[in-house]
Amino acid sequence: MNPSASLPSALSPRQSPARLAAIVVGVAVLILMALDTTVVEIGSAQDARDDGFNPEQYGQSQFPAIRSHVEERAVSAATLASAIAEDQTAAGQEYGTPAGIGPIMPVTFTGVAGEGKSGIYPVTVDGVPGKVTVRVQTGPAINGTDLRDATGEIEFGQFTNQIEYQNAGAAINNAMKADVLADVDTDSLAGKTVTVTGVFKLINPNNWLVTPVRMDVQ
Repeated sequence: MNPSASLPSALSPRQSPARLAAIVVGVAVLILMALDTTVVEIGSAQDARDDGFNPEQYGQSQFPAIRSHVEERAVSAATLASAIAEDQTAAGQEYGTPAGIGPIMPVTFTGVAGEGKSGIYPVTVDGVPGKVTVRVQTGPAINGTDLRDATGEIEFGQFTNQIEYQNAGAAINNAMKADVLADVDTDSLAGKTVTVTGVFKLINPNNWLVTPVRMDVQ
């Protein structure tokens, strides 16, 4: 019996060269893949994993610096109201931080809180003209991204996308609530004297919605 007669047809003289070439190419690909793969030992320095953007941690880390910045630059409400009435653009350039449609203005005042609605209280402040409405927001919802934009150092380009950028602003607001408002009875401020340092976006010169970075109630 001829031994070659028992070999599969795949090893026939006509097909073997093609199969051999395919095998060689496959082995070559595997070798290239192995050379391009970095083996990382579990627990090594290279094993550090990217956890991605954490808004909560970001807000907590950023708020202290934002508060310091606002407190250092805060202007009395009476001074600010006078400057805005004289020249809104000039006041924004002198005291504010550029931010889109209106600068972020740092302000400080003491006044008596009026009746609030949805956590937003009007505050009567000596030296501020009656046509100017000063309000402070105490939550639970904190509107806007004024705290995020207060320093001018947090920019869109530092984030992956618009959602992350918005989440950063919300997280800073949440950090402020935990640090500033957690011990304030925000349900019963009417009639009480409050001292507030915070920021507002200057759009309507007669309507300030202040987000606090510090708030004391007497």
